[in-house]
Amino acid sequence: MEQNIYLLDANVFIQASRQYYAFDLGSRFWDILLQHAEQGKIESIDRVLKQELDKGKDELTEWSNGSFSFAFRSTDEEDVIESYGRIMTWVQEQPQYTDAAKAEFANEPDGWLVAYALAKGRTIVTHEVLRPDIKIRVPIPNVCEPFHIHNIDTFKMLRELGARLA
Repeated sequence: MEQNIYLLDANVFIQASRQYYAFDLGSRFWDILLQHAEQGKIESIDRVLKQELDKGKDELTEWSNGSFSFAFRSTDEEDVIESYGRIMTWVQEQPQYTDAAKAEFANEPDGWLVAYALAKGRTIVTHEVLRPDIKIRVPIPNVCEPFHIHNIDTFKMLRELGARLA
């Protein structure tokens, strides 16, 4: 069986740092992310770092730009850009989403995250869930489904990696 490579959404980092794995309480979580990133099993994209994580100007921003900086992959690759075009065309063609929802999706890193996963065959890790009837937002899992992109949450990823926090 082929080994999953996990592609982390910004909310994985942000929720962990602000809630259950704050740096002063859950340093083991951050060590696990770093260890698996060094092994090539965990990564994220440049746009998550620059458009979302850098906004915080906090310990997460420092860690992301320091210890974990090597794990943010460039979205400026031909296969990713082509996939982004496919993703955005699909989103624009969906009548269920409002124009504002489509515009928001186009301006956030989420579309690029899905495009990178599609181009590179990654599993997206996000706290967003499939919401087939939503109109005012375009959740990542809603876009993953038609493109057959696997997506899971942080805790499932940790279990699949065999990670132990204690």
